[in-house]
Amino acid sequence: MQGTSKLDYLKAFCLVLAAGTLWSFGALLVRYMVAAQNYQWQYLFYRGTTVAILLLIYLLAKEGLAVIASFKRTGLSEIIGACGLLAAFSGFIISITVTTAANTLFMLAAAPFIAAFLGILLLQEKVRLITWVAMIIAMIGVLIMVVEGMEAGNLIGNLIALVSALGFAIFSVSLRFRRDTPKFTTIALAGMLCALVTLLVIFFDNGTLAMPLRNVCLSVLHGFVVGSGLILYSQGSKILPAAQLTLLAMVEVVGGVLWVYLPIFGIHEVPSALTVIGGFIVLSAIVIDSVGAAQPQPIAKIP
Repeated sequence: MQGTSKLDYLKAFCLVLAAGTLWSFGALLVRYMVAAQNYQWQYLFYRGTTVAILLLIYLLAKEGLAVIASFKRTGLSEIIGACGLLAAFSGFIISITVTTAANTLFMLAAAPFIAAFLGILLLQEKVRLITWVAMIIAMIGVLIMVVEGMEAGNLIGNLIALVSALGFAIFSVSLRFRRDTPKFTTIALAGMLCALVTLLVIFFDNGTLAMPLRNVCLSVLHGFVVGSGLILYSQGSKILPAAQLTLLAMVEVVGGVLWVYLPIFGIHEVPSALTVIGGFIVLSAIVIDSVGAAQPQPIAKIP
């Protein structure tokens, strides 16, 4: 067990916050799509392909041909993590195209609870008391969102978003599971799996990869946003426990709702009163956890 310096901890903290901020623009990009419900799988294919290419370029630049050895060391935990990220990718796009961005994003606040449970069960990670308090507060916001979803007829979209939250939690825990394996290979694998699975879905549905050029450009841009954020997020995973990783990433939730609401971006999707209440509760949870970030508990640092 190796202690973590305050500087390393704060650096990881900022990296994960930056990742969540990048991801918060994802909902806005999806809202700019043409006939979004008709091109869910095509959008996922191009986005997943972009993530895979971006990560492969990053790995080649960082490791050179040694990246081959990195992929050879891929084990069950990396494959499970890649499948979890695939579920997160798919659940997000499908949910946000059938319900409001606010509903989808705020339901993702369930991820820290799932990650905390898995982290304790599988990794024996210790979660800070202030993080537990923050997660309980965030859960209240999630419950409000569930009630809002049921009243507004958005239950299916909410449930799909919960699948996305589950997948993201599994991915987050997998990053800390096997410490001798490069973390970025999991993301590259997830991008490849996303491209393969969506291609199969489109093929068996007798569909085509063709979609409006605008949607293709948006999906590629979204892939860069997601991939870049995942690189930052994976760097932060070397220091922060899984529960705190997913909690800090919830800045994506509040930012995402804000961007689609602001008239300047041309969407102006107005959330319901209950959604706003739930959003402020989730935001308060992030702030509470951030207050305690200056005094981290010593935890294992992944080499």
